Amino acid sequence: MAIGKLYIGRKVRELREANRATQGQFAERIGISTSYLNQIENNQRPVSAAVLLALAEKFQIDIAELSSGEGDRLLSALSEALNDPLFEAYSSSLQELKLVVQNAPGLAHALVKCHQAYRRNSEQLASIDDTIGRDAAVVETTPYEEVRDFFHFVDNYIHEIDLLAEHLAGELGLGEGDSHTALANHLEQRHGVRVVRGAAGDEAIRRFDPRARILTLNPYAPAPTRDFQLALQIAQLHGREEIDRVAGSAGFRTEEAYEICRIGLQNYFAGALILPYQAFLKAARELRHDIELIAARFGASLEQVCHRLSTLQRPGQKGIPIFFARIDRAGNITKRHSAAKLQFARFGAACPLWNVHQAFETPGRIIRQLAETPDGVRYLCLATQITKGGGGYRAAHPRYALALGCEISYADAFVYADDMDLGNRAAFDPIGISCRICERTKCASRAVPPLKRKLIVDHDMRAALPYRLSEN
Repeated sequence: MAIGKLYIGRKVRELREANRATQGQFAERIGISTSYLNQIENNQRPVSAAVLLALAEKFQIDIAELSSGEGDRLLSALSEALNDPLFEAYSSSLQELKLVVQNAPGLAHALVKCHQAYRRNSEQLASIDDTIGRDAAVVETTPYEEVRDFFHFVDNYIHEIDLLAEHLAGELGLGEGDSHTALANHLEQRHGVRVVRGAAGDEAIRRFDPRARILTLNPYAPAPTRDFQLALQIAQLHGREEIDRVAGSAGFRTEEAYEICRIGLQNYFAGALILPYQAFLKAARELRHDIELIAARFGASLEQVCHRLSTLQRPGQKGIPIFFARIDRAGNITKRHSAAKLQFARFGAACPLWNVHQAFETPGRIIRQLAETPDGVRYLCLATQITKGGGGYRAAHPRYALALGCEISYADAFVYADDMDLGNRAAFDPIGISCRICERTKCASRAVPPLKRKLIVDHDMRAALPYRLSEN
């Protein structure tokens, strides 16, 4: 695969500083001059293929770790922000945005946050009429959104917590097969917590009494859910110190955001405990990412497996860059993460041409799609419906669609791609990220016009849409 010009000065500098080397020492180790290294670190010159190979060989890192990662996510967020009509007088090139992301990521993050605040203010003002003077207030990022962005920009991988959970999994012999007994025994023997079955009619999935040291689980919850709740309780007890440290170092503005992040980190620990990194990565490769077989091997749910696949971003041991999302029947994305180039829109609904919406029509099946985004990147997209809950006929059973996929260059690692015509470009469906930022001019499924295109209305002609889009 050809490697384009890469300006990754910040990443190279971070790698050098992590190894506590001066520029002279680092340059000598990878076989270049100190002045060349200085120019690389200041993004005055791109890294060559030879330098990339030297970095990979000398420091045991994946080249993909240097050439992708947070930059793709930040570039997507910045591009979406600058597509707002607020910036209609400014037209940026992709190369210009890449330079901003690479050279001044802090500035890019700040601009994205400013745009978020602007959007929220605009939405609030639009919903208020005569009470505007009394009720309107400056709208800031909600605690939930702040935590969502924290996980998004750390690549949904928390190294210290992942290692801590994996170490404990090794002690308990977790990795494959039944985990319930080992988790319950650990809680009782190490933490003095007794696990009991809940009473009929109690809708809580789990309930912990810290004084009596009793953990009550809903007996009607699926087995993977009960195991996850055991692991979550262990996270609160065994991983508390590290979880609190990570949440505290994130610099959240409110106590509410801090507490929400702690919940997210506890869930992260639980997932990493029942699906330990190296054993899970090995199984994913051996089973060619067959999510049903992986779920059966670890006694996990499909959602737990899909979510874990999207977190395999450990330096030097990365899995396939995967995107993952959970969507409800109204089209709301309730979980999202992408280690691939495809990034989910921060505002608006998902593309109606994406196969995830069809999953509700074919329950119990994994459906496949070859898709291409407007930037020319092609993907293998998988989707399936899941049903939550339990507890009988009268209990709530919310349904969701899970979306999972990768760039087509990684499709051979997936059993689902075996009989698909990957080399036929005509087999790929054109999809977008969100109608509001999609530039496709001839999409009959468009819900709203793109933000930066003028509309052409012809009263004498009507096509699928009541307007045409200008070419620029």
